[in-house]
Amino acid sequence: MSRSETLLEVGTNELEIIEFFIDETPEDGGEPIKNHFGVNVAKVLEVIESPQLEAQPSAPHPCFMGTIPLRDKILPVLDLSVWLDIPRAQHPNEVILVTEFYGKITGFLSSGVTQIHRLSWGEVNPPSKYIESVHGNCVNGMVRIEDRFVLMLDFERILAELDPDFDEKAGETAVHAREKYRALMADDSKAVRAMLKNKLEAANFEVLLVNDGLEAWETLNGLREKAQSQGEDVTDLVDIVVSDIEMPRMDGYTLTKRIKDDSQLNRLPVILFSSLIRDDLRHKGVSVGADDQITKPEFDSLAERAVNLVEGRKAREKDE
Repeated sequence: MSRSETLLEVGTNELEIIEFFIDETPEDGGEPIKNHFGVNVAKVLEVIESPQLEAQPSAPHPCFMGTIPLRDKILPVLDLSVWLDIPRAQHPNEVILVTEFYGKITGFLSSGVTQIHRLSWGEVNPPSKYIESVHGNCVNGMVRIEDRFVLMLDFERILAELDPDFDEKAGETAVHAREKYRALMADDSKAVRAMLKNKLEAANFEVLLVNDGLEAWETLNGLREKAQSQGEDVTDLVDIVVSDIEMPRMDGYTLTKRIKDDSQLNRLPVILFSSLIRDDLRHKGVSVGADDQITKPEFDSLAERAVNLVEGRKAREKDE
């Protein structure tokens, strides 16, 4: 196996990001200032040249630039500089990042693309409260590359705020576990954590929330030590792990692989959820041993699937 294949192997806590930039016009009218941003390559289908769209006064949001034909699709285009409140220095060679997640294809206008970087999630730090507050409320990480900081943007969050139906919170689940179960949930989005926590609690789960995969792994080790001190099994303290995939410090694939490679923890069912879960990418979760994978349209079934996994494990262990 080549070095590049090894680095891209699922569960090594690595990712590839595409770095792009927005040229900002300074107040003094001098040379444009480059603002550097990044997004997971897995979300980007292609980068195309911008046809120099102009926002229309009747647009539903100032960042909406209209639509363009893209082969057999109509591509809505959003101006990232407007969303991020950056006075963009326009030039004729701007680009559109064509993205796909949650089954939606959307174009994001930027000044240009720098290059693709291979990184470890350990290099991606959560954004400071200041960064979160001043960059359109859509920065979910930051990483230092050479002499600059690159801000990781949460495109899903932008779409959720622009389209209420995109992030609609579904009603209560109809399933209810026979007994109280305990779930460990890892996600760096407060909104998503709250939504999924409510679904699991309605199904008779006690939910322990953590911010990322590393915190989840540390929590599991703490529960293991607690169980050992009490003469119990770790599965007496936690029944299932529910994890996002994209998270600073440690991603969900790496967390799942560590759990499934551990002789004591590998009995725990793991559900992965993410905008990255598509038919052509599900093999990644399978390769690290995930018991189930759920994307946005399937969130309503999370509680039922979690109950089935937990009760299925308990039934198998009872028969053994």
